[in-house]
Order: sequence, then C-alpha cells, then structure tokens
Amino acid sequence: MLRRNGMGGHILIIDDNPLDLRLASELLEMNGYTADSAPDAEQAQRMLLRMVPDLILMDIALPGMDGLTLTRIVKADARLKHVPVVALTGFALRGDDQRAAAAGCDGYLTKPINTRSFAGQIGAILRESEARRLHESPALD
Repeated sequence: MLRRNGMGGHILIIDDNPLDLRLASELLEMNGYTADSAPDAEQAQRMLLRMVPDLILMDIALPGMDGLTLTRIVKADARLKHVPVVALTGFALRGDDQRAAAAGCDGYLTKPINTRSFAGQIGAILRESEARRLHESPALD
C-alpha cells in the first residue's frame, strides 16, 4: 500500500476538468499538502488500490461513474471508509449537499474554488476527521 504524507497530508483530487485539478493541486501543494489527481472514477479506483489518502476531493459530475457512486464504493471499503470525502462541484443545486451527505460525503465545497480559503477549509476538515477518528478508536489499556 502506498501512502505518502506531506506536512499537511495526502489529498487525492478526482475531477475531470484539468484546470480545476491543476488549481486545487497547486493550492494544496503551496500549503504543504501532497496532491495526487485522477480525471475520472475508474482511474481513481485504480489509484486507491495502491494508496490510502488522508482526504479525497470528489467532483460529483464525472464522466462514466459519477462522484457520488464512487463515494459509496469508497465508504463501503473497510480500508478506505475512514477517509473523509469532500464533494467538490460546480453544479450547486438545491439539495446537492444533502445528496452528497447521503452518499457518504463528509463535506461539500462549491466551484469555483475560493483560492484564499481553500487550504484552510481542507485543513479544518482534516483536523475534524482526525479528532473524530481519535474519539472513535478504542483506548489502549
């Protein structure tokens, strides 16, 4: 299993828009994160066979398998179910955030990305996820 960690953690970005992928990757890397990217769900699935990222940014509208379907697959995998998945979408319609949460997403961000707050939002999600994981894990005696 491949797991790389930058100072801030390892993020997998799944988005079919090359400009959005590049922007998110660059913003994260500028803030100490390691970022890998996949342009579709199928490539992301192959990558997830070799890695367990600290967080997944998931575009909802992907070619082929959509992001919510892939989120359900990730959350059903015992090896990956603890990984926070954040929906990232440009189609912010009423109810999309609830649909994303119902699919297992741990957060919801809209595009275009706010370049000033993006890394901070990701950091907050990672801290919250880590705190939840520590709270849920049994104490060692």
